[in-house]
Amino acid sequence: MAGMLAEKVQAQSLVDVVAERIEAAIVSGVLEPGSRVSEQALAAQLGVSRGPLREAIRRLEGRKLLERTPNIGVRVAQLSLKDLQEILTVREALEGMAAGLAAAHMPDADIAALRKLLASHGKQKELADGTGYYQESKDFDFHFRIVTGSGNTRLAEMLTGDLYYLLRVYRYKSSTKPGRAREALAEHERIVAAIEKRDPAAAEAAMRDHLRHARRFVEEQIAAESPA
Repeated sequence: MAGMLAEKVQAQSLVDVVAERIEAAIVSGVLEPGSRVSEQALAAQLGVSRGPLREAIRRLEGRKLLERTPNIGVRVAQLSLKDLQEILTVREALEGMAAGLAAAHMPDADIAALRKLLASHGKQKELADGTGYYQESKDFDFHFRIVTGSGNTRLAEMLTGDLYYLLRVYRYKSSTKPGRAREALAEHERIVAAIEKRDPAAAEAAMRDHLRHARRFVEEQIAAESPA
């Protein structure tokens, strides 16, 4: 019995690793939105069998990062400019609200951890070079911490649901514009400063300002990449 349980955890762990590697490749743009995914090529690149790979792909389909089309196969999910504009507009309002609530309700220890997280982000070589600002998902993600720290479960569910993972792709894309990575970190620091002061209005305004800037950069990039 003990051996069976250990084997099951190990197999699941492999799927976790494969899913995380593919997710990171999607967010960083190695696998671009709309590109086709070859199971055979991925299995060879990652050095795994098709079984764990297929389970990882199913998991990423659930996160809306990959989509499967009959007779075509698996592709990296892609949003139209119109969809993206609508989603980012809603996100600006909701995350602004979340930041304001975090200023009122986030425990002091969580605020200190948020400041520590930003310090670790600031040590990224990519960010220091100004080429991008990569954040791992969930607890390593500044925005995820703010949303969960709002104390509003319904709001957190709305912002960390289906589109959370896909939006990370476009968030990272905006950070690759020259100068944007450092600006984004500075904007994060202003948001934390307002939360530390327990100023909901300032925290909401700082978050909305940050997301407005990010949205503008994303829209410019998507428009530039779209066919004329």
